[in-house]
Amino acid sequence: MSDFTTVEIAKMAKNQGHISQRRYVPVHIILILGGLGMVFPFVYQILMSLSTNLQIQAVPPQFIPKTWHWSNYSDVFAKLPFLHQFWVSIEITVLRTVIQLILCSMAGYAFARMKFKGRGILFGVLLAILMVPGQSYLIGQYQVIQSLGLLETPWGIVLPGFFSAFGVFLMRQGFMSLPVELEEAARLDGCNPWQTFWRVMLPLVTPSLFAVGITTVLWSWNDLLWPLVVTTREESMPLSVGIATLAGQHSQDYALMMAASTMAMAPIFILFFSMQRRVIEGLATSGLKG
Repeated sequence: MSDFTTVEIAKMAKNQGHISQRRYVPVHIILILGGLGMVFPFVYQILMSLSTNLQIQAVPPQFIPKTWHWSNYSDVFAKLPFLHQFWVSIEITVLRTVIQLILCSMAGYAFARMKFKGRGILFGVLLAILMVPGQSYLIGQYQVIQSLGLLETPWGIVLPGFFSAFGVFLMRQGFMSLPVELEEAARLDGCNPWQTFWRVMLPLVTPSLFAVGITTVLWSWNDLLWPLVVTTREESMPLSVGIATLAGQHSQDYALMMAASTMAMAPIFILFFSMQRRVIEGLATSGLKG
């Protein structure tokens, strides 16, 4: 009797497992369709970079090119100073990311751990910056950069992006998730505020640093409006602006633009997927505490 009961219980548990798995089938179908919808633009871009303008503009559209035109990639180097603009993009991205990580981590630690008069009001003003469109202070930024003589230079491109309210917010949330006992133990060991920040607290918010770093890299690499305003010479432009110049007034070489965009996207694509786990971990651990 006990053996029969055990078998029945096992069958019931197995049936319940199958039922619970079937419940998630629609969810998985929706996720797969959503994933395909997100991947399709990238696949389409690569296919179009190997096509001709006639194939891209054909009606009905031809998603698979009849002939693979690999020469589109070599034509990019003939139409653009691609390698030089690629180096400009790397330069401004590294400068902006490194300086923003330093400033945002220090500001985030101050807002999370240090007590000073007006801290709440100042943090509220900082968050209010997130609601202000960047285009609203574009003219003021341009006048400042022009007065400093930094037009057509990498420093003129990166200077307005040295500070990020979103980065400060993420770092503050990361520091607030740490227990207060860590600071108390550091003070008992004789650490001053700078040593506590640099040696004890900062290494523990590495996921938040990765999250701020990768979002800054993506934003800096893809930034178009501000570099388009402060640069007019091809040798001073980053890749985002250089590719935009391929769009002519009367005609556009879509295949060439797709090829250039694919090459420009490749390093960031690889960087994001290699650090995807750390970025998600940083955004998740930052939370909404405080």
